[in-house]
Amino acid sequence: MTREQAWQLVCEWVASDSLRKHMLGVEAAMRFYAAKLGQDVEAWGVVGLLHDMDYERFPQPPDHSRKAAEALRAMGVEEEIVAAILSHADWNQQEYPRDATPMRKALSAVDELTGFVVACALVRPSRSLDDLEARSVRKKMKDKAFAAAVSRDDIARGAELMGLELNAHIDNVIAGMRPAGKSLGLA
Repeated sequence: MTREQAWQLVCEWVASDSLRKHMLGVEAAMRFYAAKLGQDVEAWGVVGLLHDMDYERFPQPPDHSRKAAEALRAMGVEEEIVAAILSHADWNQQEYPRDATPMRKALSAVDELTGFVVACALVRPSRSLDDLEARSVRKKMKDKAFAAAVSRDDIARGAELMGLELNAHIDNVIAGMRPAGKSLGLA
């Protein structure tokens, strides 16, 4: 599946601007990690872009992720992409463990963190990723009231999955998201 085909699916399945931006942020971080790890940047980007394509229509477990998988399989999308999307949901871990492949690890590692990074950038005077650093993100992580819905444990587990120290992982995600700043509303 091409990036253009994936974006068409996003436009068809997702009306929410904020959800689309989240998916674009995850795509950017996935592309960064794919390049860093010598993996297929296009496939990893498609996974990031489509990972929540069914969330708006089917937010409840186990439909979320499984309805997307069903639709993608019907379109003939590569099983590696479908399995990675399935792996980001807790209820699919037995069949699609998130630690089984580098792609799955990266998706799990960046999903929560990208949203938190955006929240951190939005409260900065610059409203930008350009001057955001891991230490600022870590400081905000200590404030439980800030972006309270974001699991700090999931963010920490993501760094562990990637085999990285948390600051290094945060810096990687910020760096990966910077080129997408404008499309994320962070100019």
